[in-house]
Amino acid sequence: MPNTGLLHMVYFWLREEGRQPDDAQKLIDGIKRNLPQIPGVLRLEAGEPATTPRDVVDHSYGVALLVEFADEEAHDVYQDHPDHLVFIEECHSLWSRVQVYDSLIR
Repeated sequence: MPNTGLLHMVYFWLREEGRQPDDAQKLIDGIKRNLPQIPGVLRLEAGEPATTPRDVVDHSYGVALLVEFADEEAHDVYQDHPDHLVFIEECHSLWSRVQVYDSLIR
């Protein structure tokens, strides 16, 4: 079965030291300001953990980002794009940890 795209799923744990109540919203605003217009981005969603009370759900992160690309080449362009680098520079102080999962869509 051929690939039909790539999902780039990023989970941000917000910093503890010096944390402000609006840090999650600041991060989401930075995502929406810098990333959607990057060539190759088909879909971009960002938000905070849902309140789904199930043992198998990890609610420990602060903000999640989902980006859909047509293929790995589009993902690679995104990683080096100046707007992505600006996002990292502007917002990296808001998080203490990042976990990324990239999955091929089948």
